[in-house]
Amino acid sequence: MGQQETVATSLADTVREGVSAALAQVDADLARRYPGDPGTRQPVHTVYVPGDAFTADTVRSWGDQALAALDAHAPDAGALAAVLDLPDALATEVYDRVRAKLTREPVEDLRIDFEDGYGPRPDAEEDEAAARAAALVADAYRQGTAAPYTGIRMKCMEAAVRDRGIRTLDIFLTGLMRAGGLPDGLLLTLPKVTYAEQVTAMVRLLEAFERTHGLESGRIGFEIQIETTQSILGADGRATVARMIEAAEGRATSLHYGTFDYSASCGVSAAHQSLDHPVADHAKAVMQVAAAGTGVRLSDGSTNVLPVGPTQRVHDAWRLHHTLVRRSLARAYYQGWDMHPGHLPTRYAAVYAFYREGLEQAAARLAAYVAKAGGEIMDEPATAKALSGYLLRGLDCGAVDPGEVARLTGLTRADLDALAGRPATTI
Repeated sequence: MGQQETVATSLADTVREGVSAALAQVDADLARRYPGDPGTRQPVHTVYVPGDAFTADTVRSWGDQALAALDAHAPDAGALAAVLDLPDALATEVYDRVRAKLTREPVEDLRIDFEDGYGPRPDAEEDEAAARAAALVADAYRQGTAAPYTGIRMKCMEAAVRDRGIRTLDIFLTGLMRAGGLPDGLLLTLPKVTYAEQVTAMVRLLEAFERTHGLESGRIGFEIQIETTQSILGADGRATVARMIEAAEGRATSLHYGTFDYSASCGVSAAHQSLDHPVADHAKAVMQVAAAGTGVRLSDGSTNVLPVGPTQRVHDAWRLHHTLVRRSLARAYYQGWDMHPGHLPTRYAAVYAFYREGLEQAAARLAAYVAKAGGEIMDEPATAKALSGYLLRGLDCGAVDPGEVARLTGLTRADLDALAGRPATTI
């Protein structure tokens, strides 16, 4: 065994080089189309507030109303656990974290709505509301009271409202620039997209704005709202949503499912329009496959059953919302819409329970994978990536703490980022 033998091969180097040359364009295309996770924090929800209802204290007001709902209808951990059927072992930890979140950061992503939630208004009125929104958002970021992510939903690119949507977008972005520049947490939503060409038009608009203000090309991204049947399956029989991601030229940040518009476009009666209807599951499955690996995130829609009124009615609405959020999380939809402050307690309760109940098992599996120690489950790199992503999402939203993750895994945040295939973390 002293002298190492030469391994025999049959193919000349020119053959390997030829294969590499033939696949060079494919390699470049894969890198461009499927860059993987962007490595940034994804909010667990988006809160929509009509443009005329948005005020300087909207975020704090939602948190205070959510805390008041807890005080009135679930004043302690046991009461909330009984409503939502939370395990005893999780009840206190989840409840305390929910209250802390509602005090510290009640809204993770705020969208000031100039579309369906705002409706048609005289041009002068919408102009004023868009300029006012920009001023309030700029002030909130300066004072440190803004939600981590904030932006507007403009009107869509259909002919009847196109000019109005473009003008509102221009006024809002120009107002931010005049107030000091675009905040890092800026998010824009383009609704009711039916053709990839409408996405291209949005790209051209943002390019023009960036050139006008000397901004880096690609600085402004946007979300694509999927709420028409044509966005899932086009007249050509192709999955239009995949073409939309391509048409965004790297600017698409996420796909948002629109529960009620999409359900209605499929002919679903109002009483049966829900996140768990089969037409919703089909649309979201197509969205999920189209977005996989592209770095484009996914957001589920909302429930329109509001937790208001007598305690029993609030509890019924909470149970429904909690069940739907849990269902979405299990299906890898880590974000959704919340329509009312009363939805915040169950949003965070569902999210926190989801990450805390699996914390120890996920940490143990990941630690065993890193140590190559084996165990009851033989995990592969893809599973280690998913386990790391699970822990990172739990950290980002406050469900788990860095210290307990480090204690259970022996890994740092940088280690988790690397295992998850994320670039260096930027919150």
